[in-house]
Amino acid sequence: MSYAIGIDIGGTFTDFLLVDEATGAQVAHKSSSTPSDPSTAVLTGLREIALGLGLAPEDFAAQLRLVVHGTTVATNAVLTGRGARTGLLTTAGVRDILEMRRGVRSREHLYDNKHTAPRPLVRRALRIPVDERVTVDGAVLREVTDEDARDAVKELIDRDVEALAICFMHSYAEPRNEERVLRAARDLGGDRFVSASHEVLPQIRLYERVSTTVMNAYVGPVVQRYIHRLTERLAADGFAGALLIMQSNGGVATADVVERLPASTVLSGPAGGPVAALRAARARGSEDCVLVEMGGTSFDASLVKDGQVQVTRNGEINGQSISLPMTEIHTIGAGGGSIAWVDSGNLLQVGPQSAGADPGPAAYGLGGSEPTVTDANVVLGYIDPDYFLGGRMTLRRDLAEQAIAERIAEPLGISVTEAAAGILEVVNLKMAAGTKDITVRRGFDPREFPLVVGGGAGPLHAAAIARELGIGEIIVPRRSAVLCASGMLQADLRHDYARSFARLWAPAEGPRAAAAARELIAEGDRVLAAEGVCPEDREAVVSLDLRYVGQHHEVTVEIPMAALEGAADGVDEVAEAFHRRHRQLYGYSREQAAIEALTVRATAIGRRAGALAPVPDDLPSEPGGASKGERSAWVGASGGWQDVPVFEGGLLAPGERLAGPALVETATTCIWVPEDFALTTEPSGDFVINPNNGKAGVA
Repeated sequence: MSYAIGIDIGGTFTDFLLVDEATGAQVAHKSSSTPSDPSTAVLTGLREIALGLGLAPEDFAAQLRLVVHGTTVATNAVLTGRGARTGLLTTAGVRDILEMRRGVRSREHLYDNKHTAPRPLVRRALRIPVDERVTVDGAVLREVTDEDARDAVKELIDRDVEALAICFMHSYAEPRNEERVLRAARDLGGDRFVSASHEVLPQIRLYERVSTTVMNAYVGPVVQRYIHRLTERLAADGFAGALLIMQSNGGVATADVVERLPASTVLSGPAGGPVAALRAARARGSEDCVLVEMGGTSFDASLVKDGQVQVTRNGEINGQSISLPMTEIHTIGAGGGSIAWVDSGNLLQVGPQSAGADPGPAAYGLGGSEPTVTDANVVLGYIDPDYFLGGRMTLRRDLAEQAIAERIAEPLGISVTEAAAGILEVVNLKMAAGTKDITVRRGFDPREFPLVVGGGAGPLHAAAIARELGIGEIIVPRRSAVLCASGMLQADLRHDYARSFARLWAPAEGPRAAAAARELIAEGDRVLAAEGVCPEDREAVVSLDLRYVGQHHEVTVEIPMAALEGAADGVDEVAEAFHRRHRQLYGYSREQAAIEALTVRATAIGRRAGALAPVPDDLPSEPGGASKGERSAWVGASGGWQDVPVFEGGLLAPGERLAGPALVETATTCIWVPEDFALTTEPSGDFVINPNNGKAGVA
């Protein structure tokens, strides 16, 4: 036998999706996360899966051909301030660029005069100025000598840094000085992690380049240690297959590639979700979708448009800028473990604090005393305490009621039921508002998109979010509770490259841009070849960063190579594509204005067949065998408590329709179908929820 498995580490649970490559059979599994050492949860989950298959751990590991892993290690290092002790070598005179930042307040704090930006990842005492200077056009005005380079590196080594970041002004135009210091750092630094901006982000904008290079160094030793520890523990259990790591850009890469650019994993886990969401939307004939994923700690919203996962190059992690390509995901503190509390104005709030995996919600019975969203779902009857994680974990309804009573109901002078319902109403409104950030704020109408739902807690709240946003179709993938792990098994290998190309655009520049793109494509080909991708499975996508002269921000436009190479003949397809994209994004274009090109980009893609069968083979052929009886649940203020029919999701046959109110349970999640909605099982095994339109009963 041969297996492939996707693994996504979350704040509360670590998700697994196992696929038998011979039969396509799938096993979804969740194991409690272990924040102190995430690899422990990975190994624990693999052993639990082996036990469920009746295999010894070493026999199961030997049959694993592929492990695709999303990790939060880099993210957590930045969020908690527990990255490596990092030193920065930079051009004399710009030592404080990390604190000066962009020189303007961010949108979120535009009118907050008291806002203080987070501390830089590198203390001032560990930022060493180097007397060098390169001009914007690449001329070397002051060259770094070998002695200068070694002295600067030694100064940081003497201060006990674990990692070194090197970023000089305009090194994207001429990296000679950076290269000399980089050689000295590798000669003298021993096994210290070294990050140089001309390798990490060779493009204009000094602050973004310094911040990204520093973040790469800051998380480098942490990510490397984690990957080494994980591979050693997997090998000790008998694993001899391939390990791929999910990157923030929505693609995967081999572990050795990720170790060289660890900052590419800062959104590793959530990036798998949109990949799986697109597949679910395509099964319904759509190339567009909004994905909402609610786990134990956070709520993520992202957008897929025209068959493309939306990617940004201007992100922040805990206030620290990073300009590597990453899936555009809006995250808020609204998960199953989010804590409900009453503020000083006697108003009910939910999150962003979370009970996490330890101690977890009060209902877990592990010592948690704060009321959470999960506790509210238990109290209102949506979660069966005896069937949580398929019965592997029993929840305590009495503890959930006690926490809500003491912390919410009594302070507000309301009943426990009203308090629990209030918790869900507040968190649903927060999640709907978070979804608007990824749609309405970017010029998209959420009503024009199907809503794909993921995460263990997502299907309980999907209908409320859709109702608030006016969305008419909800898709709950069959493996929605492990959606990111599912997406990891479907993701292609992907590597992004960039080269600064700052000049006024004219057709004559096309061949020069094409030459730069060919060099980037060749670099991508070398990496894909080393990863074992044959030439016929490789693809390259070229784009340019363009803007009208005088604009501050640029627009990335995909450009066919033929358009670049033919531009010398005066046919300016590049300008036409830019005007078109600008109109799409901002509602206008300026055809007579001069255009400026800033960066040439190339994305190297290695197509993988994927490990998921298109249709699960375990779908029942006949309807009517899914009923599990009834359970008392709160259906809203108008309906109060009712005995609601409960169904086993895995036994619903294709075409089977359930009118709400109803509960559909699986071992890893539960779907709440309100009274004004109905659920239908698709031939793919996915569930689709639509407004009921007055129809009743079970068809």
